[in-house]
Amino acid sequence: MRSRARAALLAALGAAELLLSAVVHLGYAFYIFGTAVIADVSASLVNKALMPGGGVAKGVAVEGEDEAAVVLDGSVPPIVLVHGIFGFGKGRLGGLSYFAGAEKKDDRVLVPDLGSLTSVHDRARELFYYLKGGQVDYGEEHSRASGHSRFGRTYARGHYPVWDEDHPVHLVGHSAGAQVIRLLQQMLHDGEFEGHADDTSERWVLSVTSLSGALNGTTRAYIDGMRADDDDKDGEGWRSLRPVCLLQICRVGSVLYHWLDLPWLNRYYDFGFDHFGMSRRVVGVSGLADLLLGGDGNGRRGPFATGDWIVPDLTIQGAARINARMCRWRYPAGAPYPGYRDEDWEDNDGALNTFSMTHPRIPVEHPSVRVENDEDCHPLRPGIWYYKIVEADHMAFVINRRRGGVQFDLVYDSIFHNCRKHVFRRTAPPPTLPDQSQS
Repeated sequence: MRSRARAALLAALGAAELLLSAVVHLGYAFYIFGTAVIADVSASLVNKALMPGGGVAKGVAVEGEDEAAVVLDGSVPPIVLVHGIFGFGKGRLGGLSYFAGAEKKDDRVLVPDLGSLTSVHDRARELFYYLKGGQVDYGEEHSRASGHSRFGRTYARGHYPVWDEDHPVHLVGHSAGAQVIRLLQQMLHDGEFEGHADDTSERWVLSVTSLSGALNGTTRAYIDGMRADDDDKDGEGWRSLRPVCLLQICRVGSVLYHWLDLPWLNRYYDFGFDHFGMSRRVVGVSGLADLLLGGDGNGRRGPFATGDWIVPDLTIQGAARINARMCRWRYPAGAPYPGYRDEDWEDNDGALNTFSMTHPRIPVEHPSVRVENDEDCHPLRPGIWYYKIVEADHMAFVINRRRGGVQFDLVYDSIFHNCRKHVFRRTAPPPTLPDQSQS
């Protein structure tokens, strides 16, 4: 009797926790979305009042607008800021800045809009074509295994079409964006982009900066609903969700969002699953039922059925698999990694574990240096992760600048300063910036 009462109590507490978590997360999402819509509508009303004949009010984002404030001719490497999970790039959410305006600290910064829930692989491919131009190619083998179209959107002109070894970029990734930029550099090294395979190399990237990056996964993925075990016929149970969890609510919401396929909604925000063909215009009502139930009879329809979305990549197993591409060692199945200890993963910023953010550790540890004073790490040496621990929560340096306080400016000023002053090829002197010609 006592065991039944205890089980019932635990079930009730679990349900209450799920309900509270869902209310908090959905409330925050609607707040951000509503703020963007209100700001955009207000700007449109002001625009009509001030310019009855048409036009666009200053500061209103226009879809398809060229992000570059200046011509990116390669004379100065651009800094590319890559958002994390549920993030967005320039032009979405009524012009709201994911990086809270940090992109204004330099006049050669790009903020791409990638799929907010798409996998690290798919986002890395999207980032390449965003910069170089052309139609996004997710790769034939990957697309077939994941059950989606091979090709995605087309960038008639890339945002940095001169991109090559002689005209590299600085990549800065927040949260899941850190894994995206690392994987992109690996793909460039491996020559994985058809039509560019003989040209690309890791030297297309001048520096990689991780800001609260999920370099080794996060235990938050399990708290929110990912299974922690590998107990299935493929040994990949960690790719699937528990039946009742917060991520199931996320799954249903994103499926409905893509199925509705409303242009005015898509203008503001995009989960990034267009290449899965989930629109009502494509699958109809019966297709929606299949998507919500998680399969098409064979159990593999949509990103959540195939596991080709971002959260599986944020598990410890998923991060180890991505990191294994960047070394020759492979971890044995059945464990996140040898030597795992719970206490190593206790410190966190509310979303990611501190252990995961400093530098890649699994399946093999990369060389790293903890930085107390920026001047102590100069000159920066290739192949080493320099990291600094700042006391802040996971969202302190994105969305809302005031939350970051003084640390916001210190962090981004340090990142941009290192990109411009301390990272350059030894065969060439650092470039002269427009505002430094007289200094």
